[in-house]
Amino acid sequence: MTKNAQRLSQVISTFGPGAMVDLPTRSVVIGGLELWDMRSGSFSPIPEPRLVARLEKFLKDQNRLPQTTNLSLRTPPVDHGRPGQMPSCVAAPVFPAWFVCDQVESTGGGLRRRRLVRWQDLDTAGGRRRFVFDDGKKSDTTPIRFVCACKNGHMQDIEWRWLLHRSEPCHNPMWIEEKGTSADADDLEVVCGCGKRLAMRQLFIAGLLGDCRGERPWLLDRDPNGCNQPLKLLTRTATNTYFPQVDTVISLPSAEDELTKLVESLSGELANVQSVSDVAPAKRFNSKIKAALDSYPDEEIFARLVRIREGAVAESGGSAKPAEFDMFASGRAEIGQNAPTAKLYAQTLPRATWLDPDSGLDLSSIKSVVAVHRLRAVSCLYGFTRFEAAPTSSDGELEDVGLAVHGAPISQGADWLPAIEQFGEGLFIHFDEAAIAGWLAKTETRARHDLLHEGYLNWRKKFAKPPKYPGTAYTLLHSLAHALMTEIALDCGYPSSSLKERVYALHGTDGAPERCGILIYTATAGAQGTLGGLVGTAPRFSRILAGALDRARVCSNDPVCADHEPDDHGGDRATHGAACHGCLLIAETSCEMRNTFLDRNLLVETMSPQCSPFFCFES
Repeated sequence: MTKNAQRLSQVISTFGPGAMVDLPTRSVVIGGLELWDMRSGSFSPIPEPRLVARLEKFLKDQNRLPQTTNLSLRTPPVDHGRPGQMPSCVAAPVFPAWFVCDQVESTGGGLRRRRLVRWQDLDTAGGRRRFVFDDGKKSDTTPIRFVCACKNGHMQDIEWRWLLHRSEPCHNPMWIEEKGTSADADDLEVVCGCGKRLAMRQLFIAGLLGDCRGERPWLLDRDPNGCNQPLKLLTRTATNTYFPQVDTVISLPSAEDELTKLVESLSGELANVQSVSDVAPAKRFNSKIKAALDSYPDEEIFARLVRIREGAVAESGGSAKPAEFDMFASGRAEIGQNAPTAKLYAQTLPRATWLDPDSGLDLSSIKSVVAVHRLRAVSCLYGFTRFEAAPTSSDGELEDVGLAVHGAPISQGADWLPAIEQFGEGLFIHFDEAAIAGWLAKTETRARHDLLHEGYLNWRKKFAKPPKYPGTAYTLLHSLAHALMTEIALDCGYPSSSLKERVYALHGTDGAPERCGILIYTATAGAQGTLGGLVGTAPRFSRILAGALDRARVCSNDPVCADHEPDDHGGDRATHGAACHGCLLIAETSCEMRNTFLDRNLLVETMSPQCSPFFCFES
């Protein structure tokens, strides 16, 4: 099991607690936080007071965290590979517990069948890799492809004997019978030695699998609140088995003295310090705190800690985006410090540096371009869903999802959450809010807004608590961010999947655009960040933007793509105008809205008669 390794970023995203992972001989489910080996030295606390205060307030408001508990962020356990020491790990229980033998038995008529066996029936001498038949022959096994789950996130094995026999007792062997070569559910049947059989396609019938028992195999228990939701068929390797809920903030610089910077960097280690008297024991028992703060009085250390926490709490009532936007759009020539240990360092570029008069574009609507030489992004996993991804808020507000997502917690009561910090670079574009407001007031834009809003009203029906409509200004900036990321990837050499977006389309109390901007960034877990290729595109920004917009004029799927109207479609297509995989859709790991709310008819003139382009090429 020591060779089965995951990257830190995977453990808080694709393969977090409750997710299934295929190993060479079996399938496992990543264990909850109590099953993580968090011995001393196996993890590092992550200081990010803004994110901690934000999540702590949210979870306490949702009654998912005791009011007296102080939340902290930690990295997943890291195996340092030290000889003679047990590796740090995340326990992963075996799931599902039903297996199919690889040995095929021919039954004639073009049918083949394979024995269906349980985990406890496998040969322990071989590490439970093989099943021993009655005649002594052995066969390798594969985890069965099908399990079941409910909308509350609970998950369990399918009760195959109960499906075939209901209340009738039977101990005959069972097989999975196949015809054809597609392995589709239409070509599979479950067959018992007593003669009873069930077509696999019938498992899609509502109610056939029975009611949920509240099983939580990643926590090794059952939900104490119980569950009576109907079970639904879930393919083990399907993408809808697990949707992580991750919150990300961009770390902002602290314009304080050296002591404040030291305390802020150690705020994760100081999470349990609640009074001046707690500072001395923290120094005594934590060598890192002692080395950094031993020369400072306890009273001053605690005063700085209180000031940092109060500032974070002041921001915790809402989105993290306004503070980030205000920092990037401040207009200061230098933002942060140009130092290896700095959390953020950026430069607002002179207009002559990035504006190319020969680009053919009117760029008066762009106020400034900021080259972000160094940034730190902290991402924290705080829940997950199954079957459907929870809706994402465009303004950065947390969804109504916490340590428990519809009854599917990632822990039984931990006072910490898993997080990672990544370092990288970026490019921030600040738009003139007055120019966007004037564009929104145009008759053509209002007509396009009505179409997009109708699509949103259709899309929101599938959610019990739907997110707010992000607004046409958000759709404009979101579409531009996708077009820019594709063009930047062609120019700077980074793969497009390594780029990420952060769209700022924040409205004031009167509904008018108040903060409008785009941050395109890339970040890695390495302490030194990335190589500067993204920042290097800043002087060529005008030409990159012109290329992105020119490419958006025509899609390989036109005229179908350009003429797409969202109002009468279902699923995520109801949020799209002119957008498809041929033009605006990108890797979902790069998009903050899971590829929803996109329309290139808002960017430039396409072949659709219903355009309302924000950008115009000069004739």
